[in-house]
Amino acid sequence: MDFTGKRVLLTGAGKGIGRVLAEMLLARGAVVVALTRSAADVAELRAMGAEAHQVDLADAVATRAAARAACPCDYLISNAGTTELQSFLETTTEAFDHLMAVNTRAPMIVAQEYARDVIARGAKGAIVNVSSVASFVGIPDHAAYCASKAGVDGLMRVMAKELGPQGIRVNNVNPTVTLTPMAVKAWSDPAKSAGMLNRIPLGRFAESAEVGEVVLFLLSDAASMMNGVSLPVDGGYMIA
Repeated sequence: MDFTGKRVLLTGAGKGIGRVLAEMLLARGAVVVALTRSAADVAELRAMGAEAHQVDLADAVATRAAARAACPCDYLISNAGTTELQSFLETTTEAFDHLMAVNTRAPMIVAQEYARDVIARGAKGAIVNVSSVASFVGIPDHAAYCASKAGVDGLMRVMAKELGPQGIRVNNVNPTVTLTPMAVKAWSDPAKSAGMLNRIPLGRFAESAEVGEVVLFLLSDAASMMNGVSLPVDGGYMIA
């Protein structure tokens, strides 16, 4: 998949799947417009050749301003996400609101600004949100996270219905546990990870590049008839 000359807006580009996506896109000729929370990550992304901007996606006003400043872009990948490990009974309103702000509201805001610009230019585009299998199933200690990712999937279906006629395809990629720093934090206990691994017929968690390849496929013209899809990248977790 060649993205030569295409401007791709990428959130959560500093670490994990986002950093790997930035590397893959740059290697395939794209101009990467990266949004990330950490100043250190901004510096590293710029050293890689990306256009990087610092923004806290929990801040709705700052998120909208950053998205507007990043446009025009040909494609959008909403990848940023965070988690907080709390049982349902111990889930705080502060944690719930923070996860909804970063994982669900921020993708909406960024997509609004991206889509408005694409439509105003009379162009076509594509959006891919990095969601999770947590949008389909209940995972202990992930009440707020599961709710936020289910929200991303519901939002995507409405976006696909409304933006499709405007020439903008919208799809989600739903990985299982992917070996990022955030996932290592959540799944480092073998007693906890065994339950997930035992449900994956391939017998392992995903690597970031494996998720990245599916994201880029959905973004590309090779997926020109795919719209409104939540696509598991889970080694068979959902069928087990």
